[in-house]
Amino acid sequence: MESPSRRIPVVQFPARRSPVTCGEHPRDDIYKQLISEFEAAEKLILRWDSTASEEARERMIFDGDRDEAAQYLQAVDEIQRSISHTSLSDGDSAKATGAIQVAMARLEDEFRNILITHSNPPAIDSLNSRSSSSLSGIRTASCKESDDEDYGEDPRDQVEDGQEQEQDGSCSRYRSTNSISVREIDLIPSDAIYDLRNIAERMITAGCLRECIQVYGSVRKSVVDCSLRQLGVEKLSIGDVQRLEWEALESKIRKWIHAAKICVRILFASEMKLCERIFEDLAPPDLEADDACFMETVKGGAIQVFNFAEAISISRRSPEKLFKILDLHDAVYDLLPDITAVFRSKSSESVRTQAEDILMRLAEAARGILSEFENAVQREPSKTPVPGGTLHPLVRYVMNYVSLISDYKQTLIELIVTKPSGGSRFSEHPIPEMDFPDSEDKSPLALHLVWIIKSLQVNLEGKSMLYKDTALSHLFLMNNVHYIVQKIKGSPELREMIGDDYLRRLTGKYRQCATSYQRATWVRTLSCLRDEGLHVSGGFSSGVSKAALRERFKSFNSSFEEAHRVQSTWFVPDLQLREELRISIAEILLPAYRSFLGRFRCHLENSKNSEMYIKYSVEDLESALLDFFEGSPVSLHIRRMSH
Repeated sequence: MESPSRRIPVVQFPARRSPVTCGEHPRDDIYKQLISEFEAAEKLILRWDSTASEEARERMIFDGDRDEAAQYLQAVDEIQRSISHTSLSDGDSAKATGAIQVAMARLEDEFRNILITHSNPPAIDSLNSRSSSSLSGIRTASCKESDDEDYGEDPRDQVEDGQEQEQDGSCSRYRSTNSISVREIDLIPSDAIYDLRNIAERMITAGCLRECIQVYGSVRKSVVDCSLRQLGVEKLSIGDVQRLEWEALESKIRKWIHAAKICVRILFASEMKLCERIFEDLAPPDLEADDACFMETVKGGAIQVFNFAEAISISRRSPEKLFKILDLHDAVYDLLPDITAVFRSKSSESVRTQAEDILMRLAEAARGILSEFENAVQREPSKTPVPGGTLHPLVRYVMNYVSLISDYKQTLIELIVTKPSGGSRFSEHPIPEMDFPDSEDKSPLALHLVWIIKSLQVNLEGKSMLYKDTALSHLFLMNNVHYIVQKIKGSPELREMIGDDYLRRLTGKYRQCATSYQRATWVRTLSCLRDEGLHVSGGFSSGVSKAALRERFKSFNSSFEEAHRVQSTWFVPDLQLREELRISIAEILLPAYRSFLGRFRCHLENSKNSEMYIKYSVEDLESALLDFFEGSPVSLHIRRMSH
């Protein structure tokens, strides 16, 4: 504990003589020696009485000559020994009591001065550097993309579909192992600690433990408060936090996670170490001087730090809060061993208990938010069809949300331990039970994700009925179910939990919708190219009714032009799906038209105004198909002229 460079030299007061002298009683010699030493010590102490000496007011003992500091401590020790000596007269005993009171007042001032001189807040840059290995970054993602409707605020920062997310350490998210990660630093130089311990020892021996704790706590608490301000930890009550808008809280949560780890692992841990170095073993075990000083110093700061997380844990639940709630949960979970290590004494039990309660409430909040999100997906009430049959904002929001849920797989698997309740009290369309073969092998979290997707699918089927055009209804479902499939395929974690069986079902569903769209649109158009009804009695070559043939070409042209006019405004946002759909249309339409044109154009091409009936070549149709599903109207006449 002692610092060799600052070891206080032993200063001898007048030496006690041997009690064996001729003609004197040994007890008289001892008493004279005691009085002599007492008077020398009293004189030295009174010289430094700041209430009576200008020099004593202007100078601090421990700022000057080391011999002076050593002599003063020696004098205090001598007075304390004198007080304990039963042979002092009443007058000398009163003098000793007065001297020790002066000494304690002086030592209290010296103690405060040393603390203030050496109590500068640690540099925040150095704290950030020391804590960087234990601070996990926050990954950003989005649960809503730009569209016509808003389904709540983004749970995370917005990222467009297809945009690559950074994979460096600043954007990766992980949950660290549950192990102690304190990184104490030296808040006060060792030589100053040596002086503080020497002073504290005399004050505690004299019965001034409370005064020592108060002085220590007042000085060090101001340093802790300053460090908290530099870290951005605001003095907000639970009510203040709950009154803030969620957008403002999101930024504060990120800052809090960073600051809380520095506070617990560095600041509070270092304050605990400092208290131990100064006060350990100086007081009886039942007084726990080091712990009392520690709590006097950091209790207010700890309450200030943890009140913020507590306020979030008991705030109103809503889906956009889930991921920040989980970030907070993971941060507190990771910090809990450190909190237990730093606040390990009985008197600091309240801090440990608060952290444990916060962790429990954050877990409950996460479970509740997930349940409320499931209900919200089932009962989402919008009744306005999305123009062009494109993606509904709901499917974008829900699937981005589900993808983010899978990113928190490790945490949520521990928190979500019950299966979905099933049924829907809120939706007009009942949700079928989960009947896929491997449901028994799935975790409760995986079953919840499947249930959310099933709820979404059923909701979308209800919204598809809002379209008057049957073909557009099928196109809408195809677009949205295909989006669900692509989001599942794009997330390995999500795909693993959903399972290939259910993924195959969804894939079959959007392909079925594509087939249904083709039938609803093109069966009527293709019927114009059939041979039935074109032949009249007589030979085949002369038995074609030109009137019927003209009508067929007119009907085909009209049907295709109508499809082109309408479906060029429909939108398939996925480029590959759009191209596949055009190819499938071309494969059934172009061969049929080519064959019909080859067999019958000769009957009309030499007739008057034949171009009114044979308006399009096969190439014209093939080129016109490029306009389909682009989301903007294009004149077929302009397309034909440019071709």
